[in-house]
Amino acid sequence: MLELAALTAFFMLVQYMITVGILNQYYQINLTSMCINIILAVSLNLINGFTGQLSLGHAGFMAVGAYSSVVMTQMLGQPFIIGILAACLSAALAGFVIGVPTLRLRGDYLAIATLGFGEIIRVVLQNIDYIGGPAGIVGISKLTTWTWLFAGTVVSTLVIVNLINSSYGRAIISIREDEIASEVMGINTTRYKVLAFVVGALFAGFAGALYAHYFYIIKPETFSFLKSFDVLVMVVLGGLGSTTGAVIAAVFITVLTAALQTFPAVRMILYALILIIVMIYRPQGLMGNREFSLKIFG
Repeated sequence: MLELAALTAFFMLVQYMITVGILNQYYQINLTSMCINIILAVSLNLINGFTGQLSLGHAGFMAVGAYSSVVMTQMLGQPFIIGILAACLSAALAGFVIGVPTLRLRGDYLAIATLGFGEIIRVVLQNIDYIGGPAGIVGISKLTTWTWLFAGTVVSTLVIVNLINSSYGRAIISIREDEIASEVMGINTTRYKVLAFVVGALFAGFAGALYAHYFYIIKPETFSFLKSFDVLVMVVLGGLGSTTGAVIAAVFITVLTAALQTFPAVRMILYALILIIVMIYRPQGLMGNREFSLKIFG
């Protein structure tokens, strides 16, 4: 109940500040980026942190979701909820298609395969005239609101937390700890890796739909390898295997990016320095595998 009360109070406070104009357009844009980054980081952490599989193609799933939702809302005239569902289902399907053949791989081989998938998606999008080709799609209706962002962030986090705390989650974590031992104990490791991959891809597609319907324009270059790298930085910085850490790191990176938006080169240098410092002095990340709960105040 304490968590619900805190979330409700936070939602109402931000909604009030938006309504009366305390949060101007600049802060609203950064708030939107923060929510989208949290969804991306939490969903990638399910794959990289909890399952122990190195995926570098998360931006590809985000692109699939973004374009699918825009096609449904802008070109087919469907309501936003249908666009959201299309984004989630198409990204989940893409995760299944790439996951089944590649998740039998491990380590660097899996990373290369997922990286290749992300680049394939980007190049394919560049060559489809129906969705604008390299120029992308402009003039997208702004359908993403604070309500959608807040609900999407909370639902994404809760679904993944509950999945991890279930019997499926214990099987997923066992794969990270010792995949060979898991197989010996009768766990179908490929099945659970594909499950984590599909769920992570689904929420990446959801984030893509929210992004597309807030920033008016999408193009293939938006979803390049650098976007996947940004999300990976959040996951590593927060701590592999900590949902709380992924949220904290997503907020921190978003604030840092906003503060250095006029110095993009410096931003990338800082990313590199942060990763080096974290790997040297705290390789487990800010939170390690620990979680924060408001229950400590109860």
